[in-house]
Amino acid sequence: MNWYESDGARLAFEDSGEGVAVVFLHPTPLDRDYWRPVVERLRGVRAIVPDLRGHGASQLVGLGAGLPVGGFAEAPDAPVLTMEQLGRDVVALLGHLGIEEAYFVGCSIGGYVLMELVRRVPERMKGLAFVCSKAQGDAAANRAKRKANIELVQAEGTGKFFDGMAQSLIGATARSARPEIVSELRAQMAVSAEAAIAVQAGLAVRPDSVADIAAIRVPVLAIAGGEDAAVTAAEMEAFERAPGGCAFHLISDAGHFAAYERPDEVAGMLGAWLAEKQRVSKSAS
Repeated sequence: MNWYESDGARLAFEDSGEGVAVVFLHPTPLDRDYWRPVVERLRGVRAIVPDLRGHGASQLVGLGAGLPVGGFAEAPDAPVLTMEQLGRDVVALLGHLGIEEAYFVGCSIGGYVLMELVRRVPERMKGLAFVCSKAQGDAAANRAKRKANIELVQAEGTGKFFDGMAQSLIGATARSARPEIVSELRAQMAVSAEAAIAVQAGLAVRPDSVADIAAIRVPVLAIAGGEDAAVTAAEMEAFERAPGGCAFHLISDAGHFAAYERPDEVAGMLGAWLAEKQRVSKSAS
């Protein structure tokens, strides 16, 4: 495990392999281990896999610091972990490693952070891969659910909240074929109550990024799960509008945690896409 600092917080990451630099951003409330099954199947890749702020070994805030409060009107007392903050953290990691350009892969909240990077540092992107993630912001019903999640965690802690996520977000096929996957992923859901609340508030107030798809001039890979209860394939089809081109894939029997449920398929799609883009880049130069 390696460490870097961003806005006063000590954040963790892994840096392994040799080849083209690829930054992997995990979903919440999991950590960097979510990507391990995929990374182990890839070749010719330098995999940079951070724990997002407040997840895994990464601090939520630094000593004497705090998150902004009041940004989510439906839960005015909740701290808010914004996509802007998470984007700054990723930029700080690139600076720490001296990486000027990379490919980026994001699942769920990881993909939302990628859209923040599109706005912030488009020049540092060689390509973007979205796995079970979308550009749309939260609709009113989603914001109401975030409010209910925050109230549940405030009243009872994270246990019931995470139990529900482990059951609802893993696809039915994976749960049936490999029942132990529920306990495996549930064990990775170890963020604090404060972090869980801050993330829910941050997700609720994240900007709608559909218009920003028009600014993606690099290649896009979009992988949807047919059993995903959180992000639909139809929502992900919006990435096909990216001027840099989009390769769209649907894994019909995968849920929201598709990369963990079906690592062979996701690694195969991602590896083939990266190899093709590298060939195109070399021939162009």
